Amino acid sequence: MARNKSAAKKAVLSKAIRQNRRLPIFVIARTARKLTRNPRARSWRHRGLKLKIK
Repeated sequence: MARNKSAAKKAVLSKAIRQNRRLPIFVIARTARKLTRNPRARSWRHRGLKLKIK
């Protein structure tokens, strides 16, 4: 990946980082552990981002 990124690409990458977090504990507690993991969690090794921005 390029060392110097455009502002648009940096914003998309930082949003992907924020979306890849675990569920908050209060959500797990509120749903009585029916929801325990983030269904949209992404591993850097298994699945890419498919970016359209250059």
